[in-house]
Amino acid sequence: MALKDVQAVILAAGKSSRFKTGKTKLVEKLCGHEMILYPTKLFTSLNVPVSMVVGFQKELIEETIEKHFKDSVLFVEQTEQKGTGDAIKTSQPTWTKDHILVMNGDMPLVTPEIVETLYAKHKAQDAAISFVTAHNCEPTASHYGRVVQDDNSVAIVEAKEFAGDIGENCCINAGVYLIKRTFLEQSMEKLTQSSVTSEWYITDLVKIASDQKLTVATTSAPFDKIRGINTFKELWAAEQILKAEIVKYWMDHGVRFSIAHNVQIDRGVTIGAGSSIESGAQLLGSTIVGKNCSIGAFSLIKNTTIADNTTIHAHTIVSDTTIGSNVEVGPFSHVWQDSVIQDGAAVGNFVEIKRSTIGKNSKAKHLTYLGDAVVGSSVNIGAGTITCNYDGTEKHRTRIEDGVFVGSNNTLVAPVTLKKKSFTAAGSTITTEVPEGALAIARERQVNKDGYADKIRNKKTDAEQEKSSPFLGAVKSKSFENNQ
Repeated sequence: MALKDVQAVILAAGKSSRFKTGKTKLVEKLCGHEMILYPTKLFTSLNVPVSMVVGFQKELIEETIEKHFKDSVLFVEQTEQKGTGDAIKTSQPTWTKDHILVMNGDMPLVTPEIVETLYAKHKAQDAAISFVTAHNCEPTASHYGRVVQDDNSVAIVEAKEFAGDIGENCCINAGVYLIKRTFLEQSMEKLTQSSVTSEWYITDLVKIASDQKLTVATTSAPFDKIRGINTFKELWAAEQILKAEIVKYWMDHGVRFSIAHNVQIDRGVTIGAGSSIESGAQLLGSTIVGKNCSIGAFSLIKNTTIADNTTIHAHTIVSDTTIGSNVEVGPFSHVWQDSVIQDGAAVGNFVEIKRSTIGKNSKAKHLTYLGDAVVGSSVNIGAGTITCNYDGTEKHRTRIEDGVFVGSNNTLVAPVTLKKKSFTAAGSTITTEVPEGALAIARERQVNKDGYADKIRNKKTDAEQEKSSPFLGAVKSKSFENNQ
């Protein structure tokens, strides 16, 4: 549905005092996205131009918006937070359309369908003002304004001023309004300060329109879709709804979840059909999981692309990485900072890979650190191998070419290159280039002293006896003196 004659104003200036963090709640995240991004994305998806009223910690909000909607949102500042009525008045210089759609910035669950239904009813009834309602008579919803109406009038009473029974007045104001611009311009000066809070409320426009016998239209939406967020408890509740929607979506697209309520899937994540996600897994940011993949229990994958038929085992952390097909990573591995794991490779138990490329069919199976390394194809990295990439001042690169066999417990001191099909012996410290096809042995030569083990044991036994018997120690000392 085209909303060509509509402009949106998002109210984002409040102090978020009920969050008790000293920070604006609008940059708190739900399923990976800051709260303020949800209404902004809603309106941009409908091709509705957006103005945003900012105030408290406006720099944080503006910076967040600019990262995702560069130059597409107009900001106006409410220097003093004096209520929603004052906020909408502050935005007046930005009005260019015939109808102004106003919404609170803390409503991440509102759908395009709700906005389109509101618009259709507003236009069909030629209303001066239209707004969204929901029904909730629970005590936990007592902070919502109540819609009070009789045969002749309708009004919204703010929660702080409502003295009636919420059980009998279960129709609440959602905080989404569509207002004819001409009516809004004529009525702004008619708003009066609340005697309770000294604020100006946009909700008073409903009574003004009703008193003038102008059309006031309403449309009802499910309460879960219009939830506002004023506390961390409400943030948690809203995120559970979003998480459930995301998981249900991927279930419908062929993804299996072993314990669906115990995973975290961000809104920007995509998952291929046939993949399975185990308990406690977290798929965050812009992660892409291919088809027929397995993501193990309590693994964390962030901003990573994973190709088809790959397994990420339990308790593995992967971030900012590209992983090919038919790869195995983990368990208890850490792969991060722009690393690349190519097709058929294996990264095993307690292996860390940082800013490195692991070539096709290469393996680093146990207890290894590869930092700033370029590893070719069909390479074997022995257990306990590390690249010494940092000299205290700069990072250096290690290059391991195709077909190399690196023995266990190797120390590769960068910058260094191991040429094709070379070998390094276990326990070696490699500091210079290993030629193609060569075997590098870089360790002290072993020396065996026959019978020396008994001498060590006897010496230890004598020492323990002297410690337990000072008299024996004195006798031995005296005997030693006589022998001199």
